[in-house]
Amino acid sequence: MNSIRSYALVTGAYWGFTITDGALRMLVVLHFYKRGYDSISIAFLFLFYEFFGIVTNLFGGWIASRSGVKVTLYGGLALQIFALLMLALLNPHWSEVVSVAYVMAAQALSGIAKDLTKMSAKSAIKVIVPDGTDGALFKWVARLTGSKNALKGVGFFVGGALLAAFGFVGALVGMAGALVVVLLATVASLSGDLGRSKKKVKFTSLLSKSSEINWLSAARLFLFAARDVWFVVGLPVFLSQLGWSFYAVGTFLAAWVIGYGFIQAGVPEILHALGSRDTVDGAAARQWAFVLLLVPLGLIGALRFGVEPGLALMVGLAIFAVVFAINSAVHSYLVLAYTDEDSVALNVGFYYMANAAGRLLGTLLSGILFKFAGFQGCLWGSGALVLAAAVLSLGLPRGHAVSLATVDVGGSE
Repeated sequence: MNSIRSYALVTGAYWGFTITDGALRMLVVLHFYKRGYDSISIAFLFLFYEFFGIVTNLFGGWIASRSGVKVTLYGGLALQIFALLMLALLNPHWSEVVSVAYVMAAQALSGIAKDLTKMSAKSAIKVIVPDGTDGALFKWVARLTGSKNALKGVGFFVGGALLAAFGFVGALVGMAGALVVVLLATVASLSGDLGRSKKKVKFTSLLSKSSEINWLSAARLFLFAARDVWFVVGLPVFLSQLGWSFYAVGTFLAAWVIGYGFIQAGVPEILHALGSRDTVDGAAARQWAFVLLLVPLGLIGALRFGVEPGLALMVGLAIFAVVFAINSAVHSYLVLAYTDEDSVALNVGFYYMANAAGRLLGTLLSGILFKFAGFQGCLWGSGALVLAAAVLSLGLPRGHAVSLATVDVGGSE
């Protein structure tokens, strides 16, 4: 199968899923806030979503290695359809306890679906990109990851618009129907055993034996915890305390996610512009982690020295978007560069298990630190977690690198 066609099919399926994922998050938050649920109850609705991402990435990589990533890709899409329809059947007359438990179960399925689909799409790129084209691999991974983040932000807008136009049930049924079309089109068009291991993968292989993957996964855990420790609770609540309306906060965060996605898609060009002789390897991961450390520390200094909070956040968030996007794109490339085609799904699953664990850790710390130390406490926590990621990156080798000079930046896909 033509590699460009395969890339387009996998990416299209991932895009379709990502929009519903972002929309569903906005639907759940707005709908249950409107019904009078407090912030703790709403937070519990997403607890299983994050937790089951950890489990899914671990076991999903093993399943994909034995069955191929097409199986996990189709499974993720099908599970999301089921979760959307399950939520549509929620009875508004149930008690809050029963409703929360029911939605948590549906969100658990959605969390499994999300990480199955993401792991499948990322693994498929390693198989699709022809051998010996590492420059192209770095660019394609950046495009896929960046577009996903941008479309998740679009999903926030879609969720609010669908809720206003069709109500909670109508929005869910409509999204489920759209995903059915995506699933059928992907099944009919995608062929081959993408990502299936040529040798039998033992269940004991779930925990990666590659030191590069282990060091990278550990760094990834703390990197994403460092983002979510101030993004999940601290930032939106702090903006509200500055007098921003809920709609302004939601719109701003959606716009930031979209902008961040576009930046991430352009990371190869950004790095090329910063120094064409540089390479993307373990040294680059270390360097950019230490650069990222300056952002939360700089924000703390700005707030303490009396810089207007709104201005400090706008500048800080803009810088954070660029530097974090570079960190994330470098990590996403390295996990593929450090693995061979035969074990790609297993290693990518392990890596994104660490990613999900980082999000869960960041989410929990965000609430705790904001409660006891305020927004600056969240920023101090972010700095400590970034430092941990940078220190862990010291274990990454310099090899397995792609020279930025090999990355074609003259045109578009």
